[in-house]
Amino acid sequence: MDEFGGRWIETYSGGKLHFLNPQPEEIQITDIAHALSLTCRFGGQCKSFYSVAEHSIRVAEIVPPKYKLQALLHDASEAYLPDLPRPIKAKLPEFKSMELIILYNIWLRFGISKILRGEKVIKGADNILLATEARDLMSNMDNWAPLPEPLREKILPWKSQQYVEAVFLRKFELYRELLGIV
Repeated sequence: MDEFGGRWIETYSGGKLHFLNPQPEEIQITDIAHALSLTCRFGGQCKSFYSVAEHSIRVAEIVPPKYKLQALLHDASEAYLPDLPRPIKAKLPEFKSMELIILYNIWLRFGISKILRGEKVIKGADNILLATEARDLMSNMDNWAPLPEPLREKILPWKSQQYVEAVFLRKFELYRELLGIV
């Protein structure tokens, strides 16, 4: 059966992800790191290329240690589904549901327990990064919803996709060790 009848997509590693019924064993960190390092934030509507992987690394850097792995993976479903800007995603509840099912399976695959989930902490950090990214990477913030104070440090996107991918993979291993997940 082809990918349309089977409801799957081929991944970077050559595997399959059944996006309507994903299984944790279908998920590979190399697929996530590679795809997110090639996926531009804001639907590509920013001043220069800035990847979802770099965004995720930056979010993980500002949360407490016990949430770093989850923060690094907070947008990991976008490795398998496109990164939709928030205003568009809000209008597509079926898409959001599919995204959450994939994310839940990513958490299962990488041992993020229900007890450790820090959605509110991560959402706060995500919004701080959004404010910083908007200030540094977007042309116009007029009419945006209110955002928290941005970070003081200016974001200068890393230039190499390969570098971002490698840092993402190193952080993944580091944060798993931090939590004692093998």
